[in-house]
Amino acid sequence: MSDSYIIEVSSQPAGIVVRDPKGFRFFAASRRFYRLEGQVFRNAREAERAARKLANGMPLAA
Repeated sequence: MSDSYIIEVSSQPAGIVVRDPKGFRFFAASRRFYRLEGQVFRNAREAERAARKLANGMPLAA
């Protein structure tokens, strides 16, 4: 299993997630995804879902 993943939304970079002791920490690649900066996700797929929701204007879970 990899320790980092690139997250893309509609072929555009959203950021990267890097494994840390609590899960995968998100680092935004553009201002569009700054709301996810520093958030920790259980896995890379969860981070990708959050980035897609944000890009589509959907509310993020609290």
